[in-house]
Amino acid sequence: MTRTRLVQFGVLAWLTLVYCWLWGHVSVGNILAGLAVGVVIMVMLPLPRVPVSGRLHPVSFVKLVGLVIYLSLESSLQVAWLAIRPSPPPVTGVLRVRLNIQSDLVLVLTCDVLNLIPGTMVLELDRDRRVAYVHVLDVGSEKAVDYFYKTTRRIEAAFVATFERPSEWQGPDPAEISGRDEEAGS
Repeated sequence: MTRTRLVQFGVLAWLTLVYCWLWGHVSVGNILAGLAVGVVIMVMLPLPRVPVSGRLHPVSFVKLVGLVIYLSLESSLQVAWLAIRPSPPPVTGVLRVRLNIQSDLVLVLTCDVLNLIPGTMVLELDRDRRVAYVHVLDVGSEKAVDYFYKTTRRIEAAFVATFERPSEWQGPDPAEISGRDEEAGS
């Protein structure tokens, strides 16, 4: 069985599982209906192929998961404090951050993690220039802004170490393809 077929069966199984979750129980009818809906989705609404390069580094992956859990808990506590503290609401803003990530897939995963961390939300992602525009809950001080950039760099470094170490990168350099703007920095 080819890798493509294996991935297709995995996607079909996932769509079937989600269908059963949405109905609230697993039954033969739900499984058959989920398979049918999954096939229709995969045939009528195919997703474009995403090139994947590099490999997964398990130790770095464990560190990445730990970092995301830590940052999520820390940020949750900070957001809770901002909600209950006896002072005016925090100053919010949109910050631009340039990400040095080669793979489109890893770039999107990094932005997904930024979205999962309370207090931040990626509003726009410029794929060609590798720039993310992130709404940040607290930008009222230089310290808070610096902390956001430091945290983003930690997340970025963890993703690079986990998925796309420069010595293993096989894909084209996005800077050469798109001629991205080097002034768009953090």
